[in-house]
Amino acid sequence: MIRRLQVALIATVLIVAAFSTGADFLFFLVYLGILVIGGAYLVTRFGLADLEAGYVLDRPHAQVGDTLRATYTVRNTSRIPKLWLEVYNPTSLPVALPGRALALGSRSERSWVARVPLTRRGHFRVDPMVIRTGDPFGLFESYASVGSASTVIVYPPVESLPHWRLPSATLEGTHASPERTLQTTAMVSSIRPYVPGDAYNRIHWKSSARHQELQVKEFDLEQTADVWLFVDLDRSVHAGIGDTATIETAVRVAASIGSRALIDNRSLGFTATGLRRAVLPADRGPRQQQKLLQLLAAIDADGAVPLRELLVEGLSRLRRGMTAVVITPSLERDWIRPLATLRVRGIGTAVCVIDPVAHEDRTRLDQGKPPLPDDEREARAREARALKYALAEHDLQVHVLAPRRSLGEQIVSMSPGRAGVRV
Repeated sequence: MIRRLQVALIATVLIVAAFSTGADFLFFLVYLGILVIGGAYLVTRFGLADLEAGYVLDRPHAQVGDTLRATYTVRNTSRIPKLWLEVYNPTSLPVALPGRALALGSRSERSWVARVPLTRRGHFRVDPMVIRTGDPFGLFESYASVGSASTVIVYPPVESLPHWRLPSATLEGTHASPERTLQTTAMVSSIRPYVPGDAYNRIHWKSSARHQELQVKEFDLEQTADVWLFVDLDRSVHAGIGDTATIETAVRVAASIGSRALIDNRSLGFTATGLRRAVLPADRGPRQQQKLLQLLAAIDADGAVPLRELLVEGLSRLRRGMTAVVITPSLERDWIRPLATLRVRGIGTAVCVIDPVAHEDRTRLDQGKPPLPDDEREARAREARALKYALAEHDLQVHVLAPRRSLGEQIVSMSPGRAGVRV
């Protein structure tokens, strides 16, 4: 805009001087300026004519650590070359899709692939592709939007928990681990060769045709009952920023435990209250895992409901044989009382406490700030010790989690009869 004003001012002065003096040289400059400005306008005006363009994202869903690929194609269908084109996608991704400047000859085409790492969970928008062109003097510009906007959902990472098992349910007729059964159930675990006496309705005909001999299905007993996750989103108890924030560790824990429960063929439910209440009814299977990860990709520590209120309202949904998993950075002790009543109802309990002091210290270290003052650190340490003693008093299985450490190393099942704190 400033350049246009400068050109307009110079042109006005030149025209006035030419008509005032009648000098041939000044009229020559006026005509030359008209030719240059008119040519620049025409180059810009028709710079996007006869262009075909588009882009394709390789996936609408991904996980933190994956790479998003965008494939671009720009085609010039006219005989006039395109001397300068800029192609890019506005996006809310933490790492922007790289743009490209290019030139296209007559009836030519260019294709390329842009790759960006997905470093943060969330729901992100990729706006339509923008093609921009202009003149060599920067006087005029022309834009065009191509395609439609896309949404990319980046799921939180799911870590393996090889040394942890959910508490066994006390519901009769269920088991904490798979067990072969002679009865037909909904859980087909494997196939084996046919032996005399096997029922014909157990024959798996596709496998039999593939192996050229009869194959029959084997079944497992039903797994233990539902698991329900309670994630504390109260902003007043969370600490840290970025990857070392307590909310990020809480999301990783919820994703990993939820996926482990679904792999064990448990039904999984989810409750959290931020700006909006998020309740995922109990279900099992890959679709339930996708629903859970989509919720976890969007939640943030923006709530105002204390954990105690969340539990008082949510625990009423639980029935005998279920397991409640509580994930929180809160060092308060008022939320322990609702959990203490679950054992008499035959409901298992596991608590994951996200260490807020360790996360705050790690954030300060990454930002080059001094650590917490000694008096504040000592006060929080006393609160943490009191919380651990209160949880151990009610014989609750507890895991205290530090930042940037493998969850598989920190979440380890207790031996039978050794409930308490696991650090």
